[in-house]
Amino acid sequence: MKALKIVLVVVGVIFVALVYPMVIFVREEPALSMMLSLYVTLGIFLLIAARNPSAHRSLIAFTAWSSLAHAALMGTQAMRHMVARGELIGVAVLILIGVALLALAPREQAAGS
Repeated sequence: MKALKIVLVVVGVIFVALVYPMVIFVREEPALSMMLSLYVTLGIFLLIAARNPSAHRSLIAFTAWSSLAHAALMGTQAMRHMVARGELIGVAVLILIGVALLALAPREQAAGS
């Protein structure tokens, strides 16, 4: 549980830190800023979830699976030269986040627990 809390805080802080590029790119890349606003919001909720991960299993699962889905799409786009190859760094980070959260996610408790 301690490892999960650490991962939630680290990922939460990384996502919240995206507020800076979100503000910088709001005029030049409005679609990017819009997407980053979702990650900033998710980061805030991950920081809240770090206090009691068992109570936030669905948020943790959403973060894991959406990170993997985003990585799959971005990786496909990079391999097909639709976006820059440098995006593969982001793919690796998102895969790492998704796998770490899935591996550490709290299991569902028995009904009587």
